Amino acid sequence: MHNSSPRILVYGYGNPGRQDDALGVLLAEEINKWAQEENLPNIDIDQNYQLNIEDADKIAQYDIVVFADASMNDVNSYEMDKVVPDAKVDFSMHSVTPSFVVGLCNRIFAGKPLVYQLQIKGYKWEFMEKVTEGARKNLNSAVSYIKNFLLKNINYPH
Repeated sequence: MHNSSPRILVYGYGNPGRQDDALGVLLAEEINKWAQEENLPNIDIDQNYQLNIEDADKIAQYDIVVFADASMNDVNSYEMDKVVPDAKVDFSMHSVTPSFVVGLCNRIFAGKPLVYQLQIKGYKWEFMEKVTEGARKNLNSAVSYIKNFLLKNINYPH
């Protein structure tokens, strides 16, 4: 890590047209608003429907990356884990996993960001643009958690 503040990327992905699948994108939007209000220029935001192989190049520019996504898994309201790089490279995939993107980043772009996967629990996945009440609560908890996490990981005058 260098002396200046670390470059941080919060990358939310999912489909805002499928109810709770929007959670990752909504989290990125909330963090973006907060980072601007708090004047935190070293926090960048990105969002997409899914992760792509091109994202390996993008994350190579950062020190810390948080991938945020809605989850159907049995997590509480949210869960954040470190991403372990996947060594396999298979370019036939349309969407790729965070592990795959990190593996590609390490191998091809020599990037070594610290990468986390934040899963936010969702409940409904119908084609409509309304997040469920339970998912909204989970999102709010995850946003608070990520703000604290980011504040711990950046050095800026309070």
